[in-house]
Amino acid sequence: KSKKKNLLPNRLTGTSFTYEQCLSLLNMVLNRTNDSEIIVKSKERIIFHVGYRRFASAPIYSQHTNGDKHKFERYFRPHQTLVATCFGPITYPPASVLAFKQFPDGRQELIATGSLISVNPDRLILKRIVLSGHPFKIHKRSAVIRYMFFNPDDVNWFKPIELRTRWGRRGHIKESLGTHGHMKCQFDGILKSQDTVFMNLYKRVYPKWTYESLSIQQEQQKQQLENNEENMQ
Repeated sequence: KSKKKNLLPNRLTGTSFTYEQCLSLLNMVLNRTNDSEIIVKSKERIIFHVGYRRFASAPIYSQHTNGDKHKFERYFRPHQTLVATCFGPITYPPASVLAFKQFPDGRQELIATGSLISVNPDRLILKRIVLSGHPFKIHKRSAVIRYMFFNPDDVNWFKPIELRTRWGRRGHIKESLGTHGHMKCQFDGILKSQDTVFMNLYKRVYPKWTYESLSIQQEQQKQQLENNEENMQ
């Protein structure tokens, strides 16, 4: 028996649960490491270690809140905590996550650590766009706003959306005036001439369809090929 045991190699075997070979949207809460000071853009290639898997993807980032709608973040800055959403193989939470950024010379830097919170393609990530306008004529709580739109069709299209001002007033569009995008608006208080009117618009965004399974051997071979091409040039 002892001789047979010595002949067996040291191996670790395992299996996957149902659907773990399928791809879906992974939502991972990440904390920036204290040593990393680089700014990471959304949809930038990142190498992830999720559980026992290793892959590259291009995540988008959003705020980590308790609501059902989450604001899109264009950058993952140092000392931030955000949720990264990307395509990857289905994994059961809470799996540990390590995020690395790869530089052109092949060097990798650990930028964030965290865990998998859900595998949910229905997570709503919204990008906010702010339109601004300025008061042209003011009469008590009514005012004519210009420079937000430049034709009547746009005014009528965005008429149901609420307006807000820099000083905290709330209002709505009553009607379009003229042909140059002026509009008559009603507010909950008297508007001042130095105030600015804003309209918030939201659009749902999705991560890029990118997924690349990685292994240490594959990365070494890829790096050797790149180095050989540089030497040939």
